[in-house]
Amino acid sequence: MTIFATNGARLYIGGALATKAADFVEADFVPQTWVEIGETEGLGSIGDTSTEVGFDGVSAKRTRRLKGTRNAGTMEIVCGIDYADAGQTAVLAAEKTIQDYAFKLVLNDAPVGGTPSERYYVAKVGSAVEAFDSANSVMKLNISLWVNSNVVKVDAAPVI
Repeated sequence: MTIFATNGARLYIGGALATKAADFVEADFVPQTWVEIGETEGLGSIGDTSTEVGFDGVSAKRTRRLKGTRNAGTMEIVCGIDYADAGQTAVLAAEKTIQDYAFKLVLNDAPVGGTPSERYYVAKVGSAVEAFDSANSVMKLNISLWVNSNVVKVDAAPVI
């Protein structure tokens, strides 16, 4: 079994992409033009969680738990502020709209000569907040991505 570090991963923003009733597939993201979001320090987490639907039947004397809607969560991104970074500029512009945007995360897990894993999803930029902290801190851009789709996973692939 092999594990990988997060370092070397890259996050990209694409254009506006409306959500849809069915799950997204990799082909839905092919026409996108991607811009890397630079100076990322933290990429947060992403993935589906089901909403718990509880039912307390009087005669059963036990709560029954069902799965409700799925939620892919909020991906909390931390970047060092770079005013010249095209990706950060795109995120700031996206935060000002009501649109959902395409995102791509490329992991640092490619086999030698192969291709890395990728994650594709659609999200609203819920916030883009500057944090200044203390004297010996880097100024940060904290970005919240409200994921509004399934996460399409593309596995790393060896050279064929």
